[in-house]
Amino acid sequence: MSKSYSPTWRVISVIVLRPLLTLLIRNKWSGTENIPKKGGVIFAPNHLSYVDWGTDALFFQANGRYPTFLIKDGAFKVKGIGPFLRKAGQLEVHRGRADAGLVLKEAEKRLAEGAAVIFYPEGTATRDPELWPMVAKTGVARLALTSGAPVIPIAHWGTHDILPYGSKKLKLFPRKTVRTVAGKPVDLSAWAGQHTSARALRAATEAIMGSVTALVADLRAEEPPALPWDPNTSSRTVPGSTSTAHPAVAAEAVVTPEAVVAPEAVVTPEVVVAPEVVVAPDPVVLPDTAAADEAKPEVTGQ
Repeated sequence: MSKSYSPTWRVISVIVLRPLLTLLIRNKWSGTENIPKKGGVIFAPNHLSYVDWGTDALFFQANGRYPTFLIKDGAFKVKGIGPFLRKAGQLEVHRGRADAGLVLKEAEKRLAEGAAVIFYPEGTATRDPELWPMVAKTGVARLALTSGAPVIPIAHWGTHDILPYGSKKLKLFPRKTVRTVAGKPVDLSAWAGQHTSARALRAATEAIMGSVTALVADLRAEEPPALPWDPNTSSRTVPGSTSTAHPAVAAEAVVTPEAVVAPEAVVTPEVVVAPEVVVAPDPVVLPDTAAADEAKPEVTGQ
């Protein structure tokens, strides 16, 4: 058992948060059989709202795992909250600093101690206009391939109704429903031992996000976009690509020419003219040598 936290403070957080979140939010869960009861594990949820951490924490706690979140350092600077987060064993992420990657080392250590690490692959709430998971960072894949810990994809839907991204106004009433589901472990065996390869990290990240997106699609009962939203280009692009084409435009560019050109290729004029070449009029008028000069105007008329 990890000693990098205070058991007392963790108990307090459960006693306070569980009844509060249960009272304010209607939670519906599924896939709980996919949550390992012990051992180091990485949970990779989609990110819709700043409320996500609360409903996710409740989901994991109620299913036997106390969550260890990777949280932006700004939260640790808030008076009263920062000390609590540290005592509860949460991990502080320093963005924009040379030692930002050190949190992955600490997370790897926690996993070895049997912790349940919650890692939001997107790094922040999705910027997709339709709220689908966007292109993720490769940190979650790096941690998984380095530690060997299983990755469980998590999807939730409904937290954006309580606190939309960019808003500071909670919408608790009428009581909202948040649905959360855990999927089966993502198979990353194809990239085992390749945690230093940028290509392998990107491919493994896409595999993880593909599983997360599929779970979100099930919750929404909708078909996800063909390509994820890339916050770097503000468009739907292939992860790692420099192309900024929107998938809808790309689809039209491909389908439209095929639909128009294909029929024309079948009834091309050359196919019609070919028989005229075979039944050329010269062999027909050849015996009439006297009318040779008159045959040409007739042929031209045909």
